[in-house]
This record gives sequence, C-alpha cells and structure tokens, in this order.
Amino acid sequence: MEFFKDMWLFFRERKKYWLLPVVLILLIMGLILVFGGGSAMAPFIYTLF
Repeated sequence: MEFFKDMWLFFRERKKYWLLPVVLILLIMGLILVFGGGSAMAPFIYTLF
C-alpha cells in the first residue's frame, strides 16, 4: 500500500492527474492478462494484443 500512497503523493505534488487514467488502464489490462491467462478466454484475450 505504500507504493500507491507514494504514487498518489507524486501525482498530487507534480499536478500530473492526467496520468491516473493511463495507470488505471495499464493495471486493468495487466489483471486481465494474469487472471485470463489460465482460462478458456485466453485465446480471445491474446488476440487483442
């Protein structure tokens, strides 16, 4: 949780709020790849990339 706190402080201090959607999309895409890798949806997920 310290990592997320540091990231939030960085965004707030440097006024880089536009980076928040980019980071969230990357996290969501990473979670889809990790959790979808072992499922029946894997062939469909990998065709997206």
